[in-house]
Amino acid sequence: MSIPRIVLRFATQTITASARLSTVVWGSVLGFVALLLWDMTTLDLSMAALFGNHHGFARHNDWLWSTLLHDGALPVVWALEVALLVSIALPFGVLRALPRARRLQLAVTPLVASVFVSVLKLHSTTSCPWDLQQFGGVAVYVSHWTRGVADGGGGGCFPAGHASAGFAFLGGFFAFRSTQPALAKRLLVAVMAFGLLLGLAQQIRGAHYMSHTLWTAWLCWMCAVLVDASVAFFACWTRRRLARRLARSTRAATGWP
Repeated sequence: MSIPRIVLRFATQTITASARLSTVVWGSVLGFVALLLWDMTTLDLSMAALFGNHHGFARHNDWLWSTLLHDGALPVVWALEVALLVSIALPFGVLRALPRARRLQLAVTPLVASVFVSVLKLHSTTSCPWDLQQFGGVAVYVSHWTRGVADGGGGGCFPAGHASAGFAFLGGFFAFRSTQPALAKRLLVAVMAFGLLLGLAQQIRGAHYMSHTLWTAWLCWMCAVLVDASVAFFACWTRRRLARRLARSTRAATGWP
């Protein structure tokens, strides 16, 4: 390949990467602002009131929302995660087209997102909708951003752990977007839809507010962004290291200084 073609290819890849990074950054910022605006409204309580009253939430133990979409979803999610871990060494299906670093990214991102959400929940003083007095509980409503103010309930309800079981797989979008952009977009839509479905199930049961689900989507997205950035940084570092080794080998073989 001639030098002009190499330069042109490098410039094209740089521009494409910059455009993708810009889209991700602006999308993340706009999502953050939209969620802050949501939190300034009373939509959380209004939506909770659609499914609950002073007697509680009628569909709390409903087969569809509790047995199927809560208890039944978790084994499926963990089976998928195990399959992704196996694919790091033994790729199958469309995963064969991904380099090992991207398969590792695909498997690690859900674990990073899940751990991060779980740690936040451990330190959350926010209680669930079914704990509120207006829904038959003992707690009063306090924003999840209010620090040091107890709401009288059990806490530990923010972010939405169950919805994160779906959103945690947002890393698939980043793993495939360079080589198979159409598939990456389909994965993005599918993962978002699955996460929202799990979040809706918890909303109907009284286990979470809608803001919990939406913030969880954003947090999992940011985990996927950081893992993707780490993979890209490591790949760049590896290429530079190999290039330096090749340059030293070439100088040694040719006797150049």
